[in-house]
Amino acid sequence: MKKEIHPKYGKITASCACGATFEVGSTKENIKVEICSSCHPFFTGKQKLVDSAGRIDRFKRKYAGFDATKLV
Repeated sequence: MKKEIHPKYGKITASCACGATFEVGSTKENIKVEICSSCHPFFTGKQKLVDSAGRIDRFKRKYAGFDATKLV
């Protein structure tokens, strides 16, 4: 391997939106995630609605005036 061309790999602390932190290996300095194993519904067993960037609202606005009966 050539020297001085590879990024530095080391242990960092990643943080989740729920407040949980955990140590991972990465070439980046900061990692922030939206969902981790502490708050994900699969691991917690609790259902939680996750609407990232207003996708549901955007879908409702887009198809608000749509009438499927006119297609027939």
